[in-house]
Amino acid sequence: MTLDTIRTVAVLGAGTMGNGIAHVFARCGYDVILRDVEESFLVRAKDTIAKNLDREVKKGKIVEGDKSKILGRINTTTDLSEIARADFAVEAVPERLDLKLSVLREADKLLLPKVILASNTSSISVTTLAAATGRPARFIGMHFMNPVPVMVLVEVIRALQTSDETFQTTMALCERLEKKPVAVNDAPGFVSNRVLLPMINEAAFAVMEGVAAAEAVDAIMKLGMNHPMGPLELADFIGLDTCVHILDVLHEGFGDSKYRACPLLRKMVDAGWLGRKSGRGFYSYAK
Repeated sequence: MTLDTIRTVAVLGAGTMGNGIAHVFARCGYDVILRDVEESFLVRAKDTIAKNLDREVKKGKIVEGDKSKILGRINTTTDLSEIARADFAVEAVPERLDLKLSVLREADKLLLPKVILASNTSSISVTTLAAATGRPARFIGMHFMNPVPVMVLVEVIRALQTSDETFQTTMALCERLEKKPVAVNDAPGFVSNRVLLPMINEAAFAVMEGVAAAEAVDAIMKLGMNHPMGPLELADFIGLDTCVHILDVLHEGFGDSKYRACPLLRKMVDAGWLGRKSGRGFYSYAK
């Protein structure tokens, strides 16, 4: 499958990342098949995309007439078999190895052999995921950043098996999406989370040990290091459960105690304080 023959893209998973990926593909002229297991997830995704398009209209990034055209390019479905007509596919289900393997294996059976299958994993081995499919040479990682319609970076992760053709096509596709692809090889956490999560973890240790309050830790990083968000505010945005999961992947993958998740993070996750999505994390988001 060459870049110019990609017309229809399947996005597997309509959550925060999946609806953002669908938004970006549709905005750039691609027809999108957005699939999830429940109709309610798809309705919520379409509503989120519409609201995000409204923001783009207000900011002058698109004109009002574009909104309906973009939404019209996104077809939602709970029927996995509909992805069979896709020319490219991106898996964006939650960051659980068992779930990703299940979805990828089913998708692999339905897609044409020439189609590239990508995973939006943020930490799981792309080589492991590729090996579970019948198209390892046409498998690749595409780690979009959240929020997808706003952030320009895409980490493009080569599995050990990824062909040069698959890699070049995916890099060029990112450019078509008006993104900035950066190539990395497969390793736990890739580059983004290998660097980011230890900082978040250390910030949590500073709070747990009484060095400073969360607000103070974040203020120091924003004012002193020119970060747009403090590490704990960012952790709430990512989801504390996701942070712990990625730290576990790093800890297991490298066997280095420096990646051990802060006990405070684990305790907050056990309490259901997951950050913005639960209404409480290091900060309160109660309406």
